[in-house]
Amino acid sequence: MKYIFLPKRLSWLAAILIIGISLSGVAHGQKMDGIERGRMKDILKNLQKEITKNYYDPTFHGINLDERFQKAEERLDQATTTSQSLAVIAQVLVDFNDSHLYFRPPPTPLDVEYGLRYKMIGDKCIVTSVSPKSDAAAKGLKMGDELTAIQNFHPTRNELWKVQYYYNLIGKRDQLHLVVRGPGEAQTRELDIKSKMERKRSQVAFIELFNSHDFTSTDEENAKHRFVKANNVSAWRMPTFGFDPAEVDSLMARFKGSEGLILDLRSNGGGYVKTLEAIAGYLFPRDIKIADMKGRKPMDPSVAKTQGTSMFKGKIVVLVDANSGSASEIFARLMQLEKRGVVLGDVSAGAVMQAVGFNGELGGGDSVVPYGASITNADVIMKDGKSLEHVGVIPDELILPTADDVAKNRDPVLARAFEILGVKMGSEEAGKIFPGYFWPK
Repeated sequence: MKYIFLPKRLSWLAAILIIGISLSGVAHGQKMDGIERGRMKDILKNLQKEITKNYYDPTFHGINLDERFQKAEERLDQATTTSQSLAVIAQVLVDFNDSHLYFRPPPTPLDVEYGLRYKMIGDKCIVTSVSPKSDAAAKGLKMGDELTAIQNFHPTRNELWKVQYYYNLIGKRDQLHLVVRGPGEAQTRELDIKSKMERKRSQVAFIELFNSHDFTSTDEENAKHRFVKANNVSAWRMPTFGFDPAEVDSLMARFKGSEGLILDLRSNGGGYVKTLEAIAGYLFPRDIKIADMKGRKPMDPSVAKTQGTSMFKGKIVVLVDANSGSASEIFARLMQLEKRGVVLGDVSAGAVMQAVGFNGELGGGDSVVPYGASITNADVIMKDGKSLEHVGVIPDELILPTADDVAKNRDPVLARAFEILGVKMGSEEAGKIFPGYFWPK
């Protein structure tokens, strides 16, 4: 497969469009007809209306909406496949450079699974899990391998989610071309891995909680809360804040009597504000303002109501990584600003805005086309007067697992957290506490 070198000023999704025209393998690449093109234009117009009405910044970051959407409509006239059209629509929202403003395309009857999970650790994109039944495993891909290229794109902290967004939602592919380097290796190797495509029995609606930094489905096993206790220190692996805040009371009751609590928010993409507020209410002896919301209209601040004598009084350590987003980042920064806990790990995602969902549909009867968008309605301003968007939370101790740590399932971050709370534990032992990604059997 040939590489196409593109000027840096060319946007990533525009680049995908150009490459998509010349390469095969896109699952959602059916040819356009007049009816389909009309639907795409209607989606574009409806998104413009919603952004005009609800986007938190009335200046739209200086973007001329009419001009921007008009150019997108002209590009739709040139698109020859559905995937190209969806990429055109997605690009308009991506250009805002706003983590919580993005297009949710019409669901397709196909699920795609590439057989690997990966994330940024520092400035490197590291494979964190490989399905044993996948073509990726058969081709020799392993945990700890560094991805130096995915298709024609070199992963960076700012751009990786966009690549995942495209290949998991917009342009699902029957194979991916990877350039890989093993731990401690100087040379790279190239792999073409086949994906697994499964046709759904029925169309699936969009989930309300949409993780903009993963764009992979979260099944029941991987969505479970996990707990462990060593000596008198408890650890809670929280996969999401997207659960009913009414459950917080019973969850926090688990830690009654513990002298220390580790909140592992690594790869936690965020969730509900009310759940965040409920958890924070157990950690402070008084009501405390978490953040102000800066939108078009005055908005109430986010406030945690104290649980008083029921609060957790022990020490707290919070773990974050490059996939910790939104509510996870707000929580971690709150612990820092209020000097309530220590934050360890990698710099977080810097994806901290408040958004509302928009769900639309076109057509009627048996030919309804559902689609949607996440539309930012407020910036989140912390107690220090700053926003975390594009900045993230800088840990009190920056601890980056090496590629060899990942390959050998060592967890130096969790080991350090236990050490701070008085429990001696090696990184090998810590790596066995919270297993990685659970692949379907």
